Amino acid sequence: MKICCIGAGYVGGPTMAMIAHKCSDTEVTVVDLNAERIAAWNSGDLPIYEPGLEEIVSQNRDKNLFFSTDVDEKIRAADVIFISVNTPTKDYGSGSGQAADLRFVESCARGIARAGGGNKVVVEKSTVPVRTAQMVKEILDSANNGHSYQVISNPEFLAEGTAMTDLENPDRVLIGGETSPAGQEAVEKVVSIYAQWVPKERIITTNLWSSELSKLTANAFLAQRISSINAISALCEATEANVDEVARAIGTDSRIGPKFLKSSIGFGGSCFQKDILNLCYLCRHFDLPQVADYWEQVIRMNEYQKERFVTRLLDSMFNTVSGKRISILGYAFKKDTNDARESPAIGICRRLLEEKANLAIYDPRVTKESILSTLGWTEEEAVGRIEFSSTAVEACKESHAIALLTEWDEFKDLDYSAIHAAMHQPAILFDGRNLLDLEALRKIGFRAQGIGRA
Repeated sequence: MKICCIGAGYVGGPTMAMIAHKCSDTEVTVVDLNAERIAAWNSGDLPIYEPGLEEIVSQNRDKNLFFSTDVDEKIRAADVIFISVNTPTKDYGSGSGQAADLRFVESCARGIARAGGGNKVVVEKSTVPVRTAQMVKEILDSANNGHSYQVISNPEFLAEGTAMTDLENPDRVLIGGETSPAGQEAVEKVVSIYAQWVPKERIITTNLWSSELSKLTANAFLAQRISSINAISALCEATEANVDEVARAIGTDSRIGPKFLKSSIGFGGSCFQKDILNLCYLCRHFDLPQVADYWEQVIRMNEYQKERFVTRLLDSMFNTVSGKRISILGYAFKKDTNDARESPAIGICRRLLEEKANLAIYDPRVTKESILSTLGWTEEEAVGRIEFSSTAVEACKESHAIALLTEWDEFKDLDYSAIHAAMHQPAILFDGRNLLDLEALRKIGFRAQGIGRA
């Protein structure tokens, strides 16, 4: 079998690397029009960071795993084609701010139809709205090139930072297809790929529409849990309860469970907000405004949590941070990734810059270019306002306050006594991830606060 994946991003690259690793008799090629990105995949400096990814890529690259810009050629040669391109929220026209922008998916479908090369199974790996497969199928069928196409939905359920573990030992693999004999044959073809290492009982098959909707629903439910515990964190601060203790108490209830009950400055990443907005748009499209309003509240609570963090920081610093140096520890939306898309740090840093603070930012994986891009600042504008530090200690030196925004493990082991001594007094520390021991920090001399903790 020959597999081609269109899109060399956070989903396509790791997923295809794992398939190649587990299916040694399958030729896997990842294609992308971005020559710079493909060159990075073919180098020792991969374009994305994910624990375990580099080792698997290096073991399989140029054996049965390839990265190429020869898109049409690789499409023609493939039996199975995965579409794994970005589906951002539209920022123009009808549905702007909520609907998914499917132009890249449509472009892939047209490219597959144009390339030809025989009968194909086309797999939606990108997160797409319900009924997107219908659009892809119509484009493919209208090619009239004598070839037949079956469209399969196989959404990804990866968590960045643990993607390789998730791929190697997934909770489930979801594969949806048409109920026709040809559709079921295509489903079984995709099942045969994953069955080489995933137990059959974890491979779930459904119809196309259930599979497409399941991805949006899964992310909406996970984001809802985060917003729910963050809402309770505000009440904990008002009542002197401890949100970690509350989360532990309710998490022992088997009907609730402990996962995604960690209070913080809010969720981020490329999926949660985008998918909930898409879900809201679909609900309104199908005349379900009350359902849309329900899910929109999850996003409102997430925005409220970030603004509340900034407000508390301002209150602790005599209601002004103008001209003060604020150390930002962590910029990625979570640890063990260099992805800063929709990171809570973006909104918090923007608000602090609006308040005329000077920022010293340190993240072990996110680049200066990525930080500036997400903030919407140029290098020239950043001079004197934003400093990019090479270590956490450097970022904290002579600062007035520390805002810990990503739960990198290295932040647990810093010498906070030395850091405190090198800061302006009184030294403020806001732990936006409840990573640190607040009492120990207070004994050092910090005015330390966390989320949902007195």
